[in-house]
Amino acid sequence: MKKIHKIFSSFRVKVTLILMVSLLFVMTLSNFLIYRFSLNSQFNQVRNELRTLARMSIIMVDAEALSHVPLNKDGVNSAAYKTIAEKLNKIKQANPFIKYIYTLKKTDKTNLLQFIVDPEPVTLSNRKKFPTSYPGDIYNAESSPEMLKAFLEPTADKKLTLDRWGVFLSGYAPIINKDGQPIAILGIDMSAQDLRDTQKEINHRSIFVLFIGIFISIILGLLISRKITDPVKKLLEGTRRVGLDDLKHKVEVKDSGEIGELADSFNKMAANLLESRKKLQDYFYHVTQSLVRILEAKDSYTRGHSDRVAEYTKKIALKMNLPSEKIELLKKAAQLHDIGKLGIHEDILNKQEKLSDEEWTIIRMHPLIGEDILKSVSVDEELLTIVRSHHERFDGKGYPDGISGNHVSIDIQIISIADAYDAMTSARAYRQAMSKESAIKELEKNCGAQFNPVVVEAFFKVLAEPG
Repeated sequence: MKKIHKIFSSFRVKVTLILMVSLLFVMTLSNFLIYRFSLNSQFNQVRNELRTLARMSIIMVDAEALSHVPLNKDGVNSAAYKTIAEKLNKIKQANPFIKYIYTLKKTDKTNLLQFIVDPEPVTLSNRKKFPTSYPGDIYNAESSPEMLKAFLEPTADKKLTLDRWGVFLSGYAPIINKDGQPIAILGIDMSAQDLRDTQKEINHRSIFVLFIGIFISIILGLLISRKITDPVKKLLEGTRRVGLDDLKHKVEVKDSGEIGELADSFNKMAANLLESRKKLQDYFYHVTQSLVRILEAKDSYTRGHSDRVAEYTKKIALKMNLPSEKIELLKKAAQLHDIGKLGIHEDILNKQEKLSDEEWTIIRMHPLIGEDILKSVSVDEELLTIVRSHHERFDGKGYPDGISGNHVSIDIQIISIADAYDAMTSARAYRQAMSKESAIKELEKNCGAQFNPVVVEAFFKVLAEPG
């Protein structure tokens, strides 16, 4: 008995036991906090994207026409219904991830809403397959508090909805009449099966990493308690860094034993989280790209502009031997560079006459608006800078900040010249398209002023290539 007491009274054993408990606690806590933080962060970003899409989509819905839809089964044959249904279907076609899109209005009962336009097929055979509703059909929103809240502000569901049609996440926005009063809401249902599957996979990995951590912490605590202090500090620092969203941080431990395995396990956990984050960021990028396509769909003259600018950008970057990661970033930035025009009234964007000074001032706000839109989804800072500054000039006469020379990065200059060339060689409502030769002369004329000569030279090599 005394021998056992002596063993447990020794400093080494006490340190070993403390380290075992500490490591177990650290791994459990970091595992829980990191994965929960990641899940919540990813889910909230998807909600923000969906809320933004709903808010942007209501600009295509005419509140006056919506108020003229008869709230009965025959309302589907009315001109107002068909007009609204056509616009809703265009939004759905531009955003393939949308499962259902519809409009609802209030009734005299708090939790009961009425459908106005639900553009899904309404034939008898299809009603068994699709959850279609006719104008005037009642919907009980008691279990959807965010739907009721949407009459006041754009919002989205706070949790996934699982029903017989699948897993969904919905976003809503109020439809405002000319008097500034909300007369209805626009609802968008997104299939969230991929998001749910990602959450399940993250949970499974969380459990797996937790058990690995428990196992390794016990071994480390028993075998090398004296040498564990420094590695534990590094692991704690890694936990803190990853918990602060630094998923690229790696724990460097020079040990070929169990501590090294623990560090490798931690790094794999961070890598798995980073990969999951990348998949979701790609998803956010595609959602935002859909918003740009909605914008371009309103004007046949600008349709495909962002795709062409992205292709020119990629070719210039390849010609300048930029790294593949940089090229991918530039291509995404080119796709999104004009997203700020979503905040500019289409009467100004599509005006065929000369713009007034006030209208030009509004147009020049679109880089800042684009930056604000993308900030809400935590887009890469470098991409935000490109979207903000794609109208800056090499000579400092651009906007919104008037930066010049080396302050206008090569990245910005690449997209700037690709944007300018496509604008010149594309027809607009107010002018015909320039020929390739005329556009090249214009670029030569502005080389060293609007455009960086190095980028101009690389672009000319791209234009000289066949095809």
